[in-house]
Amino acid sequence: MVRIVPFLVVSILLTGLPTRLCAQQPTSPNIVFILADDLGWSSLSARMDKADPQSASDYHETPNLDRLAAAGMRFSQAYAPASICSPSRRSILFGQTPSRQGDVSFEANYQPAAGKYATLPQVLKNSNARYRTAHFGKWDIRAGFSPEDAGYDESDGDTGNKNGNFAIEGTDKWTDYFITGDPKRANTLAARAANFMTRQAKAGTPFFLQISHYATHVEKQTTAESYKKYQKKPVGKKHDDPAWAGMLEDLDRSIGAVLDTLERLGIAQNTYVFFMADNGATEFMPAARNRLDHPSQFPKPMRNYPLRGGKWTLYEGGIRVPFLVMGPGIEAGSQCDVPIVGWDLLATFAELAGEAPASSGVDTDGSSFVSLLRGETDRPVVRINNALVFHRYNEGYPHSAVIDGDYKLLKFWKSGKVELYNLKEDRGETHDIAGENPGKVKELAAEMTAYFRKVNPDLLTRYQ
Repeated sequence: MVRIVPFLVVSILLTGLPTRLCAQQPTSPNIVFILADDLGWSSLSARMDKADPQSASDYHETPNLDRLAAAGMRFSQAYAPASICSPSRRSILFGQTPSRQGDVSFEANYQPAAGKYATLPQVLKNSNARYRTAHFGKWDIRAGFSPEDAGYDESDGDTGNKNGNFAIEGTDKWTDYFITGDPKRANTLAARAANFMTRQAKAGTPFFLQISHYATHVEKQTTAESYKKYQKKPVGKKHDDPAWAGMLEDLDRSIGAVLDTLERLGIAQNTYVFFMADNGATEFMPAARNRLDHPSQFPKPMRNYPLRGGKWTLYEGGIRVPFLVMGPGIEAGSQCDVPIVGWDLLATFAELAGEAPASSGVDTDGSSFVSLLRGETDRPVVRINNALVFHRYNEGYPHSAVIDGDYKLLKFWKSGKVELYNLKEDRGETHDIAGENPGKVKELAAEMTAYFRKVNPDLLTRYQ
């Protein structure tokens, strides 16, 4: 079913902006962080691993994200902090793992007014008090505080999925779609970003801008032109939904407008642009109820193929996401295979803003990966806890994962089942080698247990 929704098309993206501004450029770099919603590792038309043709879509077209990849560095093993929206966004804001932050206890323990933990905009302002900060789009922290409460100078408020949806009664988000001139408010967000960047460029002040898109979270919204394009295009084996593909290309066009604004303002050479997703795409459309099953149990490839699973699970398809960075000193068209994760962003942005190289502190889990951006791509990021530990808060199928080196262990708390994979040889997680490697299982399980005992011991007892 198609729903055609009249909408005022935002024209500021293409007109009315100055070509160059004469204000003195700030010495500290600008940082633009673009966060997509529910976007899979293999969803772009650019490969996330140059050596693997399967790491790109067989249907979608994302020319502006491809442009970003060509101008900068792609990370083949970048992880969202969680496999669903809110825990990922909380993690990025505070530089901590969702395991440490908790779930229902987060709201009580992380109110910015209490000043217990520093937020991303606060850290940047501590690095350089001249930074102006803005957050536009989906906030979705779900803890009763706004971006301004967390230290942002400007925002769209305490927004969530509903602010990007039409949510018309009687529609099915999996099968219906809306035709509109501003899909998921992507054009509006680009216009808001352009306005903010223009004002800062005129004033000569450095800025941090986070654009958190409502796309590609279903419900599906797209322009008539994009939908017609994909309706006519032969579908792929893993991607075949013209409305969703159109929504992604509309998102891509909005990102292109932001890149164009940076060029138009003459500040691109002093600006870092980061792009990632908050978690992987849903494994199927509609979503599968048996999403933890082995890929061989499904009649077609999952939407994150060659990765297994998707949103809601800690298989690679749920947490490994597209991650691109361009900016000063970053080699065009480069690739980094060192694992990074969303809770590293706070320390990374802080170092770019002028702090000394940052590593994990008492209350943070991430470390800066600026050295990777500068070409030292053969050195791992050194964190206080070098293994990457994830937890999925879900009473139906609670599970955790730990990644250390090439190996990944998953533990399903209700059944007690553990699975072990060698991600270097089997990034699709199709061959469980736990039975063949009891020593490695014991080692990784001990790492996971030690981390939980340190930051959130309740996780070790709540499922007993």
